[in-house]
Amino acid sequence: MLYYLFSYLDKFDFPGAGLFNYISFRAAMALIFSLIISIIFGKRIIGLLQKQQIGESIRDLGLEGQMAKQGTPTMGGLLILAAILIPTLLLAKLHNIYVITMIVATVWLGLIGFLDDYIKVFRKNKKGLAGKFKIVGQIGVGIIVGSILYFSEDVQVHKRVPANQVLTENEEVVDHLHKNAADIANTKWIRTRDMTTTIPFIKGNEFNYNWLIGDTNKSYGWLLFIPIVIFIVIAVSNGANMTDGLDGLATGTSAIIGIALAVFAYISSNVNFADYLNVMYIPYAEELVIFIAAFVGACVGFLWYNSYPAQVFMGDTGSLALGGIIAVFAISVRKELLIPVLCGIFLVENLSVILQVAYFKVTKRKFGEGRRIFLMAPLHHHFQKKNIPEPKIVARFWIVAVLLAVVSIVTLKLR
Repeated sequence: MLYYLFSYLDKFDFPGAGLFNYISFRAAMALIFSLIISIIFGKRIIGLLQKQQIGESIRDLGLEGQMAKQGTPTMGGLLILAAILIPTLLLAKLHNIYVITMIVATVWLGLIGFLDDYIKVFRKNKKGLAGKFKIVGQIGVGIIVGSILYFSEDVQVHKRVPANQVLTENEEVVDHLHKNAADIANTKWIRTRDMTTTIPFIKGNEFNYNWLIGDTNKSYGWLLFIPIVIFIVIAVSNGANMTDGLDGLATGTSAIIGIALAVFAYISSNVNFADYLNVMYIPYAEELVIFIAAFVGACVGFLWYNSYPAQVFMGDTGSLALGGIIAVFAISVRKELLIPVLCGIFLVENLSVILQVAYFKVTKRKFGEGRRIFLMAPLHHHFQKKNIPEPKIVARFWIVAVLLAVVSIVTLKLR
């Protein structure tokens, strides 16, 4: 909203109004606003949650210090959502297709998590929202996001190809991106609406989903693309939910992932950087930088109260939304195939539970007694069982997350 106001004022040479034309300025403001909202209003929200007796119900797993968290205010994810959405609404171009997509995904997943927390806290049902209803809600997000990204005319990529390459029905030359005669002689920039994505570590690292079903005219590719989007949204949002078991673990990990995604969004939406690094240029995606800056600020600001010992938990309101946001954002900037690396912490947490349950069932059927791979799953509880202090576990997971984020960014050139 502020963007439109200052764009109007800029026509009358209002001092400073022109700053709102710069992505870097609006991204910095979004980061600052989200931090202010999280830190300044966080204390008030925690007090309100305590007043309403909205506390975490802890199931005794025999972990050190676990029961001390009983009654800690939960549903703090509402603060995270507010710190993401308010700066975005104030500073981003609200008619931008990518911003619309991210806002829809954030609100939708936040509502699913809120319903889960509401049932746990107010209905006193520790199971919360039934798993099948969560999955249905996540499938709904995947269908909406997949449909927008696949069918919208505003979702497209520009890429440099050899001058003699034959174009398909959905491709056309973009003359205004050619800088000189040498460019035109050897290569050409083309615009395509095919769902081309990036394969990490591979030379010529572009992959089109339509190739899998031989649909070069983009008629039936959505039958494959939308289920893939649904799977990614479910996997990453549940991975973030699994990771949210120690103070600050999911929040800090999400912030680190968000910084890497901000780098991808900025590079992909800037034609000069995209050309230099030989990656796809994604028009209109620059507004995603505003959103992800608010996302990072919201996570870091929430850490003010969520770091050990936590004064508030995000609950499913926050964890499901954070994971879903990361998934949708990665798909939007065509980096979804990097998710196993970038979101390695979420992946390992998910896999630890899957492997633990599967191994237990197999060994029980085979030996009559279930056996375990880990002392406890998800993985962070395994380390707790080893009597490693909670802050040290969280710090080490953050270090791994930083390493994975750096490796992900390096793939821009390492192929």
